[in-house]
Amino acid sequence: MTTKLDRYDHMILDTLQHRGRITNQELAEAISLSPSPCLRRVKQMEEDGLIDGYVALLNARKLGLNLMAFIEISMDKHTPDRFSAFEDTIATYPEVLECHLITGQSADYLLKVIVRDMDAYQQFLLQKLTRIEGVSGVHSSFVLKSPINSTALPVD
Repeated sequence: MTTKLDRYDHMILDTLQHRGRITNQELAEAISLSPSPCLRRVKQMEEDGLIDGYVALLNARKLGLNLMAFIEISMDKHTPDRFSAFEDTIATYPEVLECHLITGQSADYLLKVIVRDMDAYQQFLLQKLTRIEGVSGVHSSFVLKSPINSTALPVD
């Protein structure tokens, strides 16, 4: 079920996605709304689950995380237990930024992984990923450049 949003709600969501640390006063001014109704709207969208939370976006390169890969994973069995065990295990690996169960490919999962360098990737692959029970195939693609890298969702 989707929540009915008006233009102020759209402006609030768009602004918060780009300026998460904005004060309520600044947000209200940015969207031309009084602070009290602005705050009520934000609180309501938080309660409704439209706003999951607030985070700081870190600079991966400045943290020494220079290698990003997309990894297609094939599983040996397509059972709920096998998928659940894989998902529980992969969720414990901090290198994994995203994990998606996919269709339309020869793979079952698509992972987005970030590590320091190729040596760290090799260690992740051989010491962690391929040791998960049920993993029968791994295909890696390495990111050369990210001309678009956004966390903002289209809210218009």
